[in-house]
Formats: sequence, C-alpha cells, structure tokens
Amino acid sequence: MRIFLVGASGVLGRAVAAELAPRHEIVSGGRNSGDVRIDITDADNIRAAFASLGTVDAVVCAAGSVRFEPLEAITAAPLASSVYGAGIHDKLMGQVNLALEARQHLADRGSITLISGVLTDSPIAAGSSASMVNGAIEAFVRAAAIELPRGLRINAVSPGVLLESMPHYAPFFRGFEPVPAARAALAYGRSVEGLETGKVYRVF
Repeated sequence: MRIFLVGASGVLGRAVAAELAPRHEIVSGGRNSGDVRIDITDADNIRAAFASLGTVDAVVCAAGSVRFEPLEAITAAPLASSVYGAGIHDKLMGQVNLALEARQHLADRGSITLISGVLTDSPIAAGSSASMVNGAIEAFVRAAAIELPRGLRINAVSPGVLLESMPHYAPFFRGFEPVPAARAALAYGRSVEGLETGKVYRVF
C-alpha cells in the first residue's frame, strides 16, 4: 500500500513508520519536514498537500496538539481566544479536515486513521481540553464510518502517554503506566491493514 503518514517526524510518527515501512510505501508528511509539507491547521494547505500527493491507499495521522491548563484558570471566551479553541482548531478540526479531504484521494477501500488519546477515558488535572478534543475525535470517527463511500474505512488510535515523551509530560501523568511508541504503532498497523471501521483502538 501507499500510505500518507502525517506527523511522521514525531515520536509516534517515527514508530508508525518503522512498523509499516517494511511492508508498504510510506509518504511522510509534516509541517516542517517530510516528503509532503502539510499543516493540518490550514484547510487550504491540506488541499494543496493532497493535490501534490496523488492517490493513496491509507492516510494516517500522528499529529495534533492541545493546551494543558487548570480548569480554574480557564474563563469563558470566544473560540478563537479560548484555551479550548487551540485544541479544537489543531488536533480536532485539523484531523477532521484531513479526513474530509482524504476521501477524494483514497483508493477504493482505503483507510483513514486518526489519533485521540487516553484522556478521553482517564481525565487528569489541567487536561479538560485534551479530554474534550479526544472525545470529539472518537465520536467523529464512529459517525463518519457509517457514511464514507466506496468502502472507505476510518478508525482512531487512543494511546496512553508515550514512554518516550514522559520526560516532558510526567508532571501531568503521575501514576500512569507509559506506553512504548512501538506498541502504540501496532494499533496503526491494525487499522491500516485490517478490515474494521468506526473503531477506537485503545493502547494503555
């Protein structure tokens, strides 16, 4: 298969590439690096990236960011200036727009794999934005799966905090057992190479 991997230079993206590259052609994508430059926060940029890419058999996303902020410090604000708006604009709508554009460039029976995260199921202090965004991604995947044409599939991978990222995220995830990126990457393989759709593969 020809697989477009968005976020290929990140910790998880590199692990996904290592898992899938022995069997498939990987086209790497990223904001500042990769075979194809793509900024998922910019819908026009997403369209341009796909236009340069041609047809693929799978689109895989290991990108997207949210802000961590204590709830007591978050006040009501318009979406553009809200703490929540950052995650909605980037990780949520970035991936939704990626999936919507991917429909036009996937071969029949191709697949889309998005990323959510453990905070959907296990909230933490300062993580309300991440929990909200991750939950919305999973709901979108389940809903989109029943409408995608041409046998296209869509799933999400929900990893725990990655072992390789613990030096940065440890203060937020006390008591969590970290997950090696290579183990999370197996779920991407299951999504891309399997037959299921509308699924959330939880790796924690």
